[in-house]
Amino acid sequence: MNVGVAHSEVNPNTRVMNSRGIWVAYGISVGALHIVLLSIPFFSVPVVWTLTNVIHNLVMYVLLHAVKGTPFETPDQGRARLLTHWEQIDYGTQCTAARKFLSISPVVLYLLTSFYTKYDPAHFLVNTSSLLSVLLPKLPQFHGVRIFGINKY
Repeated sequence: MNVGVAHSEVNPNTRVMNSRGIWVAYGISVGALHIVLLSIPFFSVPVVWTLTNVIHNLVMYVLLHAVKGTPFETPDQGRARLLTHWEQIDYGTQCTAARKFLSISPVVLYLLTSFYTKYDPAHFLVNTSSLLSVLLPKLPQFHGVRIFGINKY
């Protein structure tokens, strides 16, 4: 029995990406970041696209793959304490709609960034390494894996 809990989920982290409007809010947030960066007068358009991509990927890496646990009090006996948010989404089930969306959105942003930077080698290298740093942890082979013991506890 979940006494004092206002939701019906054992762990609300598992379903938050399937809630109403979260994908639209995600897109609006990325668009707002891009517009704010465009309003800075001394940044060129390619630099703004690269900054948008890198900041997006950095924030998503921290939120999905670095921070562990849950901000909610859950009656799961501490099982979610050792899992990242990505590992908690849809109770760890692979290839769900939320996981596909979170995997495809950095790729779409990367393709837009590559196009608007005209495939400049310096921007391309930065954007590709940023994309890989956020896509590799999403692979099913890395579910629950802590490379070199980083973020183990």
